[in-house]
Amino acid sequence: MTSSWNRELYIKACQFAAQAHLGQLVPGSDLPYLLHLNLVSMEILAALGAEAGHDGDLAVQCALLHDTIEDTDTTYDRIATIFGVRVADGVAALSKNPELEKSQQLLDSLHRIERQPREIWMVKLADRITNLQPPPIHWDSAKIRRYREEAIEIYTHLQSASPFLAKRLAAKIQNYPPKT
Repeated sequence: MTSSWNRELYIKACQFAAQAHLGQLVPGSDLPYLLHLNLVSMEILAALGAEAGHDGDLAVQCALLHDTIEDTDTTYDRIATIFGVRVADGVAALSKNPELEKSQQLLDSLHRIERQPREIWMVKLADRITNLQPPPIHWDSAKIRRYREEAIEIYTHLQSASPFLAKRLAAKIQNYPPKT
């Protein structure tokens, strides 16, 4: 019971993302940002292996490209030209709208994601799974609590997209922040 995906499209998206995020680091580390994108895509690949019926190419490409519009100078039009409108629409939905107040950005993005195919929902679930690592040392308890509450909101809105990823995110939320 697996969903297929094209390795050449994966390589194309990974190379594009590596170039777009060149020089960026995972926040709070000296690791290249490409690591985060690969961890998100790894979560997607695991879900595709566990669940049938998903468009693996859409999910994998959006996983690798999900932060390009938000965090680089890459435009929607460039993604649409290279990867197609469906991928560009998915990446745009996964991007926060910087014109909104920070407190409104997550809910706005979730509403835009909900109008996309379920594979885009899966990317958001995988992204938050990946981000629920030990919080940065400089975060206070209120920031950690808000981040966990955001994860619960993501879970609540998007869990139906993938039982596999929903279960993974629920476990991450349950253990966040990890006991030290």
